[in-house]
Amino acid sequence: MASPSLLTSTVLLLATLSFFIPTRYADDVMYSGNTLYGGYFLSYGNYFLVMQTDCNLVLYDNGQVVWSSGTSNLGLGCTLQMQTDGNLVIYDLFNRALWASNTGGQQGYYVLVLQRDRNVVIYGGAIWGAGTNAIGTATVVISGNSTHPAEVAGDKITMVTGK
Repeated sequence: MASPSLLTSTVLLLATLSFFIPTRYADDVMYSGNTLYGGYFLSYGNYFLVMQTDCNLVLYDNGQVVWSSGTSNLGLGCTLQMQTDGNLVIYDLFNRALWASNTGGQQGYYVLVLQRDRNVVIYGGAIWGAGTNAIGTATVVISGNSTHPAEVAGDKITMVTGK
């Protein structure tokens, strides 16, 4: 049987290491406020959006490069951050921005999605609407009390067509 001090040391070590383990994301989405570390990726089928350890953000389709941020070897220890202002940014170890989507604006909840059509898209809430939707146009209704994209996963999503 393990000694109490060894058991205590092991528990403390595991608790400490848990602060350094990256957050696990759904395979194809990244929410505002989250970080994708070098060597980690989003995936959908054969598509992979990889934050490479050389600081390049690359989209692969069946192993073939279809897009990159062009930031290869421009820094060290880079991360991809989906900011709460809607801007997607690659930062190096010294917190210098190497690349940005330039989509920053209003604070809110945003989500980066690697879609089934291979497109990588940032979604966020509507800023304003006149409420003049034509009959027959589609509206997405999320039932529940969710105000954060991470909470939507358990809610029912319904398409309303106005017919």
